[in-house]
Order: sequence, then structure tokens, then C-alpha cells
Amino acid sequence: MQCRAAYLAVFRSSLTNIASKHQLCRVLQQAGRNPSHATLNKYWTPRTSKLNFDDFCEILKCEKQTEENELMRAFKKMDVNGDGYISHSELEKALTTRGDKMTAEEVNAIFSIADTNKDGKLDYAEFCRLLVSTVEQCQVAALERLEADAKLKRQNFGSQSESPPKSSVSSSSSSSSAPAAAAATLPQPPETPRTESDTALKKDSRSSSRPSSARSRRSSLSNAITMTSSSTKASKMPEPTSLQEWHHSYMKGCFFLEDDGSISSLQYQLHLPQTTSVYLTIQPLNLSHRPEKSSSWMNMDTALFVMSAGETKEDSTLVCFTESRDKEKYVWKGELSTGTYYLLPFTSGCRLRKKSKKSLSNKPVELVYRTDTGELDLTREFREVLSDIFEVIDLDGNGLLSLEEYNFFELRTSGEKCDKEAWAVCKENFDTRRNQLTRQGFMELNLMEATEKDGDPTDLWVTLEAMGYNRALELVEACPFQIDVHCEGTQPSVQPLSMDSGSRLLNQALQKSIVARAEARPLRGQDSVLLYTYRGEHRISSLVANKTNQKVTVHVNNEQSRNCCSSRGMSVFAVEVPARTKMVCQHVLPTNDKQDWTYCCVESMLPCQ
Repeated sequence: MQCRAAYLAVFRSSLTNIASKHQLCRVLQQAGRNPSHATLNKYWTPRTSKLNFDDFCEILKCEKQTEENELMRAFKKMDVNGDGYISHSELEKALTTRGDKMTAEEVNAIFSIADTNKDGKLDYAEFCRLLVSTVEQCQVAALERLEADAKLKRQNFGSQSESPPKSSVSSSSSSSSAPAAAAATLPQPPETPRTESDTALKKDSRSSSRPSSARSRRSSLSNAITMTSSSTKASKMPEPTSLQEWHHSYMKGCFFLEDDGSISSLQYQLHLPQTTSVYLTIQPLNLSHRPEKSSSWMNMDTALFVMSAGETKEDSTLVCFTESRDKEKYVWKGELSTGTYYLLPFTSGCRLRKKSKKSLSNKPVELVYRTDTGELDLTREFREVLSDIFEVIDLDGNGLLSLEEYNFFELRTSGEKCDKEAWAVCKENFDTRRNQLTRQGFMELNLMEATEKDGDPTDLWVTLEAMGYNRALELVEACPFQIDVHCEGTQPSVQPLSMDSGSRLLNQALQKSIVARAEARPLRGQDSVLLYTYRGEHRISSLVANKTNQKVTVHVNNEQSRNCCSSRGMSVFAVEVPARTKMVCQHVLPTNDKQDWTYCCVESMLPCQ
């Protein structure tokens, strides 16, 4: 959302390319970055002619926002007296002779803003606060404008490319490593100032839901599918009658919504010592402490893809996936041969998405408090949340955290692992059993963190937000789940994995599942651009296969659909599909499971820009 807001604060549409280094600087500043000349030159080389929206998103991943403490460190180096103030002459000398040299006029402009009492000195702590708060205000204003403008909200950004993002962007749009997917141009321009390059798009700024060119009409393809409500369907995959007698293993996990809108989770390895009948399920995990009330994420769609584990990830092939549904469970039943398999959890993103923070109160829930004796303790609300987190990261459900389980938690929240020496210290200081951390020990560990910071909850909030909680201690950006494997003739073994290639492997499985179950339909007049529409019991997914030697832009219009929600979060969007590439367009679910829903989608080719 921040990428969207920043880009549309400078440009009319995400189809507009960044056409100069000056424009790149403007849009990076709008996104809260403070690019130096060296930074700009890194991304805008002499060979660069333009950058697209996805290039911009890739740059933001590499360039972090300037923090107030970084600014303070820089100013303290200029503060020769150490009194918290910098004179005009000291500032001018520093800014005109070091780093990205400024002009005397630019220094005077800064000083005139920052020297509020006109005493010839700069209170740089106040200036840093002013600078950071101004950046935040600009970002909030852009986000609010995006939320308020229905036309802007219809735009879509990000390609959902089936390859992992590259670490750097290309020098020109034509060879971009991150293919752009952008919205159709808007009928009316937003009220913010525009760049000169926007005028080139005005002739195409008609209603995006009705492509006006004859070429677009000729190359459109319409899909209309009516689906009955899940509440009226009987399960097509009933449990085996003797399931209680089958061998059983289960493993827990969690889908996490990342800052860039992607969804991540652990993957798992299944080993079968012999060929056997298998009953496989995945479902959201209910953490509610009240039997009469389920957790808010129990309506989340899930799926499990099973791939054979080859010698390399490239050798892996799709074996099966859970297509049937029984209430919250998503089910597959069949026979699997002896061997090792990858279990890849999936959720479409239709229901797990960023929530607006407007409804939350400004004051967060208290995490720690001081007792009557003056000692720090965890609040009841925080203890309940920690207990739920323990439940999620206790992957095997034995009521204890092994070092491996704890490290999955540590990697999620801090990006670091706990080594064996540190784990030994944990076992000495916190409640453990069988060399594993108990629920009480997990509470004690968090209390120690709070105590070491003298009650400052900052680090605790970092952990909570990484686990998907908001400042009201609501789990809004994560969905816990449970995988159950029942085998008739042998004991299955399931182990968690954290694979660098996991995302690519899941995308590969998803693509193959759609292509295997859907008929290829060429866009009219474009025999080398094929559309696959998978219709499952509970989900519709579409994929575009571009067999040409150049990228194509496909416009997607869902406006005639009823009771539908798209993983794109909007009804009209466009995707750019690179040459010789397959790309998932969207997933669609019913907004209300208890009502029938109609998927009515028109895909059409947009003329090359």
C-alpha cells in the first residue's frame, strides 16, 4: 500500500514509467527515502531510459527509510561543542564540503526552516524530529488519499510473478527483472501535481473497464461461472470409515502476511516407508479460549500441495493437492508410493490481507506493569497472546518447544538463530522439561526481555508484529493452521522445513495444478497467449501463459462478478507477463460462503506501450 500511495502521489497511473533521475528522486522521497546522488546513480545509470512500477518496488526493498537515530548520529559528528546545537557556519561547512555537497542557498533554506527562534543555532534533535514527522505525515496523507479515492483503489500493482524477486533492478524497463503489472489508466487525474510525462498517457485515459480500441475488443475473452454456496454442498471426500485405526501424524504452522503483501509459511517434508492409502487435510487452527466462539481466521481458505522430492528442487513434480472441502478442512485422499515428499501449504490471499489501521485506538494495549512491590510483570492480555504464540510455534503439539521449534520463532521475529550455548543458558534460567522449553519458561523468557529493558515494550511489540498482531493484540496478519496425515498401512513422518526455494517451489506447484485442471483458451487474435481458468470446489484461479518472444499486458475486469473477492484486492487491473512465461493472474473466492457466487471475468490484451 505504501508503494502504491507513493507512486500515485507523483504519477497519474502505475503504467507511467519513471522517465528521469529527478522523477526517481521525487518518488523515492515520497516513499520516505532520502536518496543520495550515489544511490540515484546506482539505479539510474547512463544506460537507463526508464524504470517501471515494479522496478520502483524492488528499489524500496533495497533502500530502507532513514531513521531518526541515524540522522542524530550524523548531526552529532558536526556538533563540535557537544551541546546539542550546530551553528550556521558549522552546518554550512559540513553540508557544502562533504558527501553530497549542497549549495549555500540550500543550506540557508534548511536553516530558515529549522532555526525557529532565529538565534543562529540549529537544535538538531528538534530538526530530526521535524524531518521524520514530516515524512510520516506525507506518507499518511498519501495513504488516506488512496483509501478515499475509489478510482485509485481499483488499480492493481505488482506482478505476482512466479519467480522470486531479484536483489536489484535492471537498468532499463525493457530488460526489467521484475515484470510490471499495473492498473489501467484513470479516467480523471488525482489532485496532486503531475510530471510532464503524464501528458503522454492522457489520450489513453478512458474508462479502464471498457477498452476502447478495436484491437482490445478483438483480443478479449470472457469467462462466466456460477458457483453454489459451500453451505449447500455435501463433501465429495468423506472420511474413511476406519480412520481412527489409521496411523496419524500432524504438524502445525502459520501463514504470515509480509510487508510487501506476499504470504509466507514453513514447508514440510513427509516420508512414507511404504506405499499406502493416505488421507491428508489442512485447516485453520482455532486458538479461541471460548468454545462457543471460533477464531476470526477460521474462514481462511487453505490448500496443501504435495510434490515429490527429487534430487534437486528442479526435479520435484506435483503429485496431488487438496481440492475437496469439508467445512474448515481441505482434503485429499488417495495412494502415495514409498518415498519423500514436500508438503507446501497455500492460502490464496483473498482473505488474508492488510487491514486498515484507522479503526484502532491510538493507545496500544499495555504489555507490562509494575506490581505493588515495584516488580515488573506481564499483563493478563499479553500472557494470553504469548500462550497462543506458544501454541502456534509448538509445531508437533507436545506442549514443549525444542531448539528447532524455538529457532523457527527466532528467525521469524529477529532474523537470528539461538545457538546451542544460548539454548543451554535458557535451560538454566527458565522452566524446561526434557531439554525443551515449557509454556511457563516461554513466559519467563519474555518477562526477562521486558525486565532487561526496564519495562520498555518496544522489542516486545516488534516480536508481536512479526507474529501478525496489531497494537490491540488482535491476530490480523497471520493465520495458524494444522496439517494432518493419516496413513492406513504405515506410520508417516512429518518434519518442518524452511527452504530458500520454498516460495518458488510453491509457485511451480500452483502453476502446474492450474494448467493440469484447466483448458487452455487463447485470447482472441492471440494464439500464443493462453488463458487457463481453474474451477475448484471452493476457489477459481486463472493463469496466463505467454508463449511469444515479447512481454504482453493483459487487462482483467471482474466488475460483473457477484459475491466475489479477488486476491488482487480489486475488480479491475492489468498484469504484464514477460516473454515465454506463465503467471498467475488471480485467485477468486466467495465474499460470503453461505451465498451463491458468480465469477464473470473479461480478459483482454492491451496495446503495447
